[in-house]
Amino acid sequence: MIKEFVGFLKQYGVIGLAIAVIIGGKLNLLVTSLVNDLLTPLIFQPALRAAGVSNIAELNYNGIMYGRVIASLIDFLIVAFVIFLFAKHIMKEEVVTKK
Repeated sequence: MIKEFVGFLKQYGVIGLAIAVIIGGKLNLLVTSLVNDLLTPLIFQPALRAAGVSNIAELNYNGIMYGRVIASLIDFLIVAFVIFLFAKHIMKEEVVTKK
C-alpha cells in the first residue's frame, strides 16, 4: 500500500506541485512586502501624505478600501510579470504558449 502511494505521488508530480505552491506563497509575500514597504512609499509618498495615510492599503472612501484594491492590483501585475519572465527566459520558451 505504501509503495502504491509513493508511486501515485511520483506519477502525478504531487511533491513538485507542493514545492511550487510553497515557493509561490513566499513569492507572493515578498512581492506584497516590496509593494507595500518599498514601491508605495517611493512612488506614492506625496499623494499619501496629502491623503493623511502612511500606506496605500489605508486609502478609503466611506468605508470602501480602494487602496487595498490598488495594492493588490500592483501585486498581481508584478507576480504575473515574474511568472512571464520565468516562462520566457528560464524555460527558454520562444513564445509563451499554453500546453
